[in-house]
Amino acid sequence: MREAKELRLVYRDFLLEANSEYPELVALEADLSSSMSTNKLGEVFGKRYINVGIMEAEMIGVAAGLSILGFKPYLHTFGPFATRRVFDQVFLSLGYSQLSATIIGSDAGVTAEMNGGTHMPFEELGLMRLIPNITIFEASDDIQFEAVLKQTLEIEGLKYIRTIRKAPEVVYECGEDFSKGFIELKTGRDLTIFASGIMVAPCLRVARELEATGVSVAVVDLFRIKPLPDEFNTIYSGTPILTVENHNEIGGIGSALCELFATDNTTDVHRLGVHEKFGQVGKVPYLLAQYGIDENSIKEKILSIIEK
Repeated sequence: MREAKELRLVYRDFLLEANSEYPELVALEADLSSSMSTNKLGEVFGKRYINVGIMEAEMIGVAAGLSILGFKPYLHTFGPFATRRVFDQVFLSLGYSQLSATIIGSDAGVTAEMNGGTHMPFEELGLMRLIPNITIFEASDDIQFEAVLKQTLEIEGLKYIRTIRKAPEVVYECGEDFSKGFIELKTGRDLTIFASGIMVAPCLRVARELEATGVSVAVVDLFRIKPLPDEFNTIYSGTPILTVENHNEIGGIGSALCELFATDNTTDVHRLGVHEKFGQVGKVPYLLAQYGIDENSIKEKILSIIEK
């Protein structure tokens, strides 16, 4: 199996590559450039690389102004600062104003680790999904992240990408088609798991383990969270669904699929995510177990649904 590339390096290299074809591209940071490996971009981008310091609201305002002038702003900061801290600015200056910009929110959920509760976002998908006409992605590995970033160059309007900074588990090998917004990684007849981000790989492992016991579970990587693919209503109707996410049960992919299948009496949607808890300090394996979204919890949830 190949070695995964750190996602912060994927982002940096994407900007450098896209810069040659899109001279209107602008990279903005809010004092976290070294964390995202973008701190040397100024040598190439010149004045089109802007580090505003710890002033995230100002970064949104600058991006809005640049978008009006015809530039393509790419903004990065940690997820909680890119969403809940500046939600009104994002909603009005970019969303309501119908401007184009791409916001990268890193350190998704438990991957904030030792930065602790103040830096650990479990709610940003719920916030950003409320913005009309926004496009939202969550990357599960480096190949997918690069593909999604390239898609944002051609998508009009506001885009948000939820991601991690370090090397992910490998999910894809290259050559996959990411145009539909989802990929079914494993087929199954008893239940379908929808996962995103860092939860995709463990869900695959659990599904393959259960296959050996006669339990057939499909796994879908739902990496475009808004808008949801049109065909979901027909493809996945009639089989129980379990959503697994490194996010609050409220507002994320669980809520999105509950809304989609609300009037479908043949499809039960079950959710596994962070339930009524704030973030805390810890390493990823510890935090996954603390929040009940580790592999054992996923397996137990699947079996409890099937055995009903």
